[in-house]
Amino acid sequence: MSASLEQFEKICAEATESLLEVKDLDALEQFRIKYLGRKGSVTDMLSQIGQFPKELKPQAGQLANKVKKQVAEQFEQVKAQLESQKKPQEDVFDVTLPGIEQPIGKTHVITQTVDALLEIFGRMGFGVAYGPEVEDEWHNFVALNIGQEHPARDPLDNFYVDDNTLLRSQTSTIQIRVMENTKPPIRVVAPGRVYRPDTVDATHMFMFHQLEALVVDEGVTMVDMKTTIDQFMHAFFGPETKWRFRPSFFPFTEPSAEVDILWVDRSGKAEWMEIGGCGMVDPNVFDAVGIDNEKYTGWAFGFGIERLAMKKYGITDIRLLYENDLRFLKQF
Repeated sequence: MSASLEQFEKICAEATESLLEVKDLDALEQFRIKYLGRKGSVTDMLSQIGQFPKELKPQAGQLANKVKKQVAEQFEQVKAQLESQKKPQEDVFDVTLPGIEQPIGKTHVITQTVDALLEIFGRMGFGVAYGPEVEDEWHNFVALNIGQEHPARDPLDNFYVDDNTLLRSQTSTIQIRVMENTKPPIRVVAPGRVYRPDTVDATHMFMFHQLEALVVDEGVTMVDMKTTIDQFMHAFFGPETKWRFRPSFFPFTEPSAEVDILWVDRSGKAEWMEIGGCGMVDPNVFDAVGIDNEKYTGWAFGFGIERLAMKKYGITDIRLLYENDLRFLKQF
């Protein structure tokens, strides 16, 4: 065997021995440059094949390619081993470090208000009822003693789906459904969304929430209603809360009243703000749902939940509740 072929084998042996001494990726890179780089020893063997006599060129070419392949494979094995040893060090988790606080969601201020209302009335012995938001005219108007010519049925004041179907304009529709399917005594509250094409301003929206209450039993009077509202006002707003009845008219109650609460804005100005209506259930409503109006009496009220929340939390504009501004919502 000629000296040149022996030199090829010597380079292979040196590379193998040198690779055993590599302990980190920096040393491995130096090895690559020395042996497998553009001017490395192993790469240089290929350029020397042309210097061999014709009869030795095939043998020299095979040996050079064998050495290059062997050194390259050993290089990749060592590289993979060193990288696998380094990776766990990068992923080490220090359990002594303080935890990273994860942001979590919270219930919207309207949902918080609904939950608080249901909790208060639950303590008073009220059940909870729900109903569809898309209603027919019977439940939204006719059964509530709202005649065909009443202005509340004007298409400009409602979101009609077709001639007999609309988005409910009041949660009183749930009261009708409860009375149709439940015999007295009845004691229930009904929260939900309602829809009216009102002009949007600081106190009005085209979609808002109401909470209805209904009590039907023998001997129920307006004193019972006033006592219930008074207990609710003081439980929800505090014992110093000032509120009042103001005579009014609703087709489904007689007598009827508006419920106002004293509103004090941030400047200290006080004024009365309407939060809903109430009254004794009209006998015609009992007739529509098949309840004996000679035996039973009842009262009902409907409060705007947004206005309750605004009064409780000092919110001056109802639009803030629906703008999804986290700076505002995080306050609650």
